[in-house]
Amino acid sequence: MQNVPEVSVILPFFNAANTLNRAIESIAKQSLSNFECILIDNNSTDGSTAIAKEWATKDDRFKLIAEIKQGVVFASNTGSDNAKARLIARMDADDYSFSNRLQLQKDFLNNNKEYGAVCGLVEYKKHSENSEGFQRYVNWVNSVITYDQILLNRFIESPIVNPSAMWHKSVSLKYGMYQSGDFPEDYEMWLRWLDKGVKIAKLYECLLEWYDSDDRLTRTHSAYSDQAFFDIKTKYLVNELKKNNAFFPKVAVWGASKTSRKRAAVLGEYGIEIEFYIDVKKSRQLDKDVIYYENLPKQGSSFVLVYMKPYDLRFKIQEFLESRAYKEGRDYLLLA
Repeated sequence: MQNVPEVSVILPFFNAANTLNRAIESIAKQSLSNFECILIDNNSTDGSTAIAKEWATKDDRFKLIAEIKQGVVFASNTGSDNAKARLIARMDADDYSFSNRLQLQKDFLNNNKEYGAVCGLVEYKKHSENSEGFQRYVNWVNSVITYDQILLNRFIESPIVNPSAMWHKSVSLKYGMYQSGDFPEDYEMWLRWLDKGVKIAKLYECLLEWYDSDDRLTRTHSAYSDQAFFDIKTKYLVNELKKNNAFFPKVAVWGASKTSRKRAAVLGEYGIEIEFYIDVKKSRQLDKDVIYYENLPKQGSSFVLVYMKPYDLRFKIQEFLESRAYKEGRDYLLLA
């Protein structure tokens, strides 16, 4: 009887000749040996295909297939369609998985049946000195650990580093894999799964070296722009507000600057009404009421959405709201 792999690793690649061997080698050295790694060639024109063919020839755990429709969404989904295992792990062609990654994640999902997916901490590998923003994100994402934290923080930024994730294939079959559109495909999938009640965990272990580069999609593609993130998160935010905002469809927005108002304006497309803005300036004049933050109404009179992106300012606002008895999730949510 043919041996069924315990984990299927999906590894799409496109012109990744400089990093692909390192990524594949990190999977080959996993302490969990019973896996398959599906290498999806997405129309590479450099030496990537030859590297993948060599691995597939010398190690039958590696399978090489091609996806002619260009894009990581199509390549990843093709990999999932061909996966034989009941557990799916994602891997990118420029990253490096630590040797215990698959074993730790497999054990967690097998021992915690209530969870549909699990990811891990990541070690950021910067590509230049101009990487403070990405480093801040990594520091933040590594601080969001538990399912409750992931759930509360999912509208700030993506609380999951995609290539560090593993999930039950039954979850992706039920709720769908990556979708194509003008939005970050991995973030949309995590929001969709969480919206459907899928529990996602994060191990307290560093599982992946996450490499940065000038040409990564998050830096170059419009689907990963700030506005694209706000557009897609608003779609799922509305569902959360329907469930937990006692004043639905009314909200208050913390942040009356032009940028904050532009991001919050998407709410109107879903029938959400902004009652008033909250701002640190006393004199700001808008077409809606602007309340100076120290005059914030008492807890239990409104639901506040915080549209302030700077990390230090966001946490100061959170401390202030908590000091006024506002509880995250019940009375307010952070959105940037």
